[in-house]
Amino acid sequence: MTNRSATRPDADTRRQMKSAARLYAVQALFQMEQSGQDADGVVREFLDHRFGASYEGDEMAEGHPDLFRDLVDQAVNWQTRIDHMTDRALVVAWPLGRIDSVLRALFRAAGAELVSKDTPPRVVIKEFVDIAGAFFPDGREPAFVNAVLDHMAREARPEAF
Repeated sequence: MTNRSATRPDADTRRQMKSAARLYAVQALFQMEQSGQDADGVVREFLDHRFGASYEGDEMAEGHPDLFRDLVDQAVNWQTRIDHMTDRALVVAWPLGRIDSVLRALFRAAGAELVSKDTPPRVVIKEFVDIAGAFFPDGREPAFVNAVLDHMAREARPEAF
């Protein structure tokens, strides 16, 4: 007989791993845009060298590998649809191409979860607003991200509202 609690993390740990996977997905998508690397290479790099790694005494969070891989893959597969949803949520003067590349990566990761997962949209919005706050702790970006993701969520999953 196997002890399931020894092999399966508790609910709080799983929630933390999913949050870390979302953050890593944003970082991976940013890295892909900046370096021109493909999704497979970046995913492999993150899984091998970032998830749970320790650098100079600082330990990286252990991410949920399946969610991370899915978000990156779906962001690439659905990029045109996600980018169009994002553009419709932005004002005309600020098309997606003028948005900070970190925010572009964030919108793509969040959009991937909105179009390909059953995660409640309010959870997706909160998680990615928190990530925006980590990247831009003193700015107005988290409120901006909240507004854009709310618009995207209503378009992607109107039945959830």
